Formats: sequence, structure tokens, C-alpha cells
Amino acid sequence: MDTKEILKKVRKIEIKTRRLSDHIFSGEYHTSFKGRGMTFSEVRQYQYGDDVRSIDWNVTARYNEPYVKVFEEERELTMMLMVDCSGSEIFGTKNQFKSEVITEIAATLAFSSTNNNDKVGLILFSDQIELYIPPKKGKSHVLRIIRELIEFKPKSRKTDLAQALKFLSSVMKKKAIVFLISDFMVNDYEKTLKIAARKHDLTGIRVYDKREETIPNLGIVNMLDAESGEIMLVDTSSKSVRLAYEKEYTENVKYFAEMFSKSGAGVLSSRVDESYVTKLLGYFKARN
Repeated sequence: MDTKEILKKVRKIEIKTRRLSDHIFSGEYHTSFKGRGMTFSEVRQYQYGDDVRSIDWNVTARYNEPYVKVFEEERELTMMLMVDCSGSEIFGTKNQFKSEVITEIAATLAFSSTNNNDKVGLILFSDQIELYIPPKKGKSHVLRIIRELIEFKPKSRKTDLAQALKFLSSVMKKKAIVFLISDFMVNDYEKTLKIAARKHDLTGIRVYDKREETIPNLGIVNMLDAESGEIMLVDTSSKSVRLAYEKEYTENVKYFAEMFSKSGAGVLSSRVDESYVTKLLGYFKARN
């Protein structure tokens, strides 16, 4: 893809997603997340009715009279977009690939943060950290994020969610609003998810295609594993083969929903042929 084509795509996504974030999401997004964090403001003398838990014992001992810590709501938020760029995202049977829908969702959320003067950053991951863009403000920064989402070519096609969540915890020391966007076709990330969800306001957005849920009976066919690159002969006429596939798929979906809920994180699923706008709006409203 040449530069001209990339810029054209960026512009197209900007026009579509900016309109959505301007008219729909800004208020909803901010109402949902504003005031979740408190920052230290000052120390003042204790007044009748103050919570004794906010007493600053060091200052109290120094001045021999009670002082309390005063906290205020954080006015600005930091959003971190964690986007799965592994091989399984390049799949789609209706209008768009999963990767294209993921890009649009990420762009819409990024513009929503900019409209509220918040910082936004990006982590692109496979089974390794492919790209990290630290959080910053501004439209040009958001456009850079969108450009990377469109044109970035990952080194690996595999997925390791635990590794990505571990990286998040190491780079984001302060509380952030985190959107983890993936098809969640893996498991074994419970431990790192719990650690990340304790520190951050985390939401998992699962993007999937209807045709992934089952394998149709097509006889013996060649199938390509999008993550390993391996091609194998599969007898889709075998009921046990089809059931084994469905079982594994269902277990991964169940694992995603259960682990995120158990960790206190938000959960959202959107099919590629559904309106992610409706899904996001419903999710934000439910949080208020």
C-alpha cells in the first residue's frame, strides 16, 4: 500500500469515526469514566465532619494538631488501546475483515478521548509487543495511531494476551481507561488480567465473525491456520470434527466472558456484521 493510498484510508476512517465520536460517544464515554480516579490536592486542618481515614498522620505529628489530605477528581483521563494484530484478525465473511472493524472501533474511541482533551496511547500485540505508542493528546497523534492500525505489518501472526497485559502493567503506572480489542481465540491469561484489572479500568471488546462459530459440512478441504501458517486436510463431513471445533470455540468465548467478569473488567462482544456503534453506546449507558 503506497503513502497516497494509506492517507486516503486514514481520511476515510477519520471522517466516519470522527462523526460517530463527535455526535454520539463523547458525552457517553466521558460520563462513563469521569471521576473514577482521585488525585492528591493538598493538606489542610481537620474540620468537624471530615473522614478520620483521610488524616495525614505525619503532618499531624509535626504540627501537633490534626490535618487531612484533600483529594480531587482527576479532570483528565488516559486511554490505552490494546489491539490484537495477530493472523486470526484477517478473517471476514460479511463486508469487512475483523481487523477492519477493530481499526474502526479503536479510531472511534481514540477520537472520543481527543474531544475530551484526554491522552490516548496504543499497544499493538501478537505473541509479542509489536508497537507501543505512549499516550499523548491531539488530533495529529490520533491520526498517527489510525495510520499504524491500517498499515502496520506485525512480525508474528500468533497471539499471547498474557504477554500483552504484562506489558501494559509495566508501562502504565497510573490508572488508565484500557480497551483490549481482540477475537479472544486463546485462553490462559487469567493471572495477568486480574493484575491489570485491579489497577486499570479495563474493558474487553471481542470482535468476531458468525462463520467462526461452526464449521460447515463441505467434505474434505484444505484449511489454513491463520496464526501458524500451517495448511491441513480437514474432513468437515465428520460430525466429531465439527463438534470438537465448536466445543473449543465455545470454551474460548466462555473463558473470555468469565475471566473478565471475575476480574471486575467490562465485557463487550460485537459481530462484524453488527453495528459496533449500538454495542458501544449500550455498554457506556449501562455503566452510568
